[in-house]
Amino acid sequence: MKKLFILSIFALACGAVFAQQPQQRQQQPQQDVRNDKIGVGMTPTMSEYWAPKPPVVTPGNQATAGAPSDAIVLFDGTEKSMTDNWVTVNMRTNEAAPAKWIVKDGAMTVNKDVRNGGGNIQTKENFGSFQLHIEWCVPEMGPEFTSQIRGNSGVYLQNMYEVQVLDCYNNDTYVNGMTGSIYKQTPPLANAMRKPGEWNVFDIIYEAPVFNENGTYKVRPYVTVIQNGVLLQNHTEILGTTEYIGFPQVKAHGDGPILLQNHGDPSPSISFRNIWIRKL
Repeated sequence: MKKLFILSIFALACGAVFAQQPQQRQQQPQQDVRNDKIGVGMTPTMSEYWAPKPPVVTPGNQATAGAPSDAIVLFDGTEKSMTDNWVTVNMRTNEAAPAKWIVKDGAMTVNKDVRNGGGNIQTKENFGSFQLHIEWCVPEMGPEFTSQIRGNSGVYLQNMYEVQVLDCYNNDTYVNGMTGSIYKQTPPLANAMRKPGEWNVFDIIYEAPVFNENGTYKVRPYVTVIQNGVLLQNHTEILGTTEYIGFPQVKAHGDGPILLQNHGDPSPSISFRNIWIRKL
C-alpha cells in the first residue's frame, strides 16, 4: 500500500512538470543564431578594400548610343569602317574577300547578290567574351512575306551561335525562331519589336565557353540579350551550335568573329548601323 502511494505521488509530479514545459518553451525568446555575432568587435573599415580600382570608361553619347571609350567600333556608318572591319568569306573555299554590302545614309544593307560580292559578312578580328551593341532595321514590305521569310538575318557569336534577327511585328512564326531567340534552342522572354521602318537595338553580353581536352564543354557559353531596353535572354545557357536542321552540336573552338547573316530569302534586305564591341 505504501509503494502504491509513493508511485501515485511520483506520477502526479511528473505530469505537472510535463504540463508546464510547453508554457515554458513559449516564454523563451527566439534567437537568430545567424545574426547574433555578426559584426561583433568589427569596424566599418574591416570589410572595405580600395584596390585594384576599376578602369575609367567614358560612356558614349547617350542620344546616339555612341561607343564608350574602350570599345572597338565595328561600323560607324562609313564605307571605310565596313572595309576595315568586315570581310565576306566563301563558305566553300573559306577564302576571305572585301565586304560589299551597300553603305548609305550611315547604315549598311545586306547585299543578297552573292555573285556580286554579297553573302554573309564577318569581322576580321576574333573575340572571346564580349559586350556587343548593334542596331538593325527591317524595311516595310508587303503581306506576302511571312514567318521566316520576312527580314530574316542573324547575329552569330564567335561564328557558332545565332541570335535570331527577324521581323516579328505582327508576324507569327515558331517561337524558338523569333527575334532574340537562341535559334532553334531558346525562345525570347518577350516580343519587343518595333514597326518595320523603325530601328531596333540589340545589346548582347556573351560569355565564351571553355572546353575540356576531349572537346566537350567544361563551361557552356551563356548569353544575355536586351532588345530596345527589354530583356529577351537572361544569362541563357547555349546548348551548342544553332542548327537549321537537327539539334545542337558541340564543336570545340577558340575565339571567333561576329558574323551577320545574309539569309537569302526573297524579302527586302535589312540594314545595320552603329555597331561596337567591348572585350570582357
